[in-house]
Amino acid sequence: MKLYRFGKDVGKKITHFNSDFIMSRILKTDKTTQIGYMHLDAKGIVGFHQAVVPQLLLIVNGEGWVIGDDKLRVNIKIGDAVYWEKGEGHETATDTGLTAIVVESEELGPSDFMVIREK
Repeated sequence: MKLYRFGKDVGKKITHFNSDFIMSRILKTDKTTQIGYMHLDAKGIVGFHQAVVPQLLLIVNGEGWVIGDDKLRVNIKIGDAVYWEKGEGHETATDTGLTAIVVESEELGPSDFMVIREK
């Protein structure tokens, strides 16, 4: 399991075309990619299972925790991203609720764009 940051604090200011905004790049793929928006209510859980393909979890609201193959609980919050390789066991849970974007693809390279977060 790898943890990243994609919040405003690690983004890049964009000024091209008279623009004024912060962009946090996440990834680029050439292969089929599935993207979903996951809603976990208070006490919600995605039970422990192995990733069928490489998977990236992007927390956009709320907070909770993830557990990887090492069974260690790591807290996550808005702006955090968690990456699991194919076959890696993982679980996601929350006491208060969270929403996240889930990206699944045989070809994910979050290290190309995002900053690693310390556990």
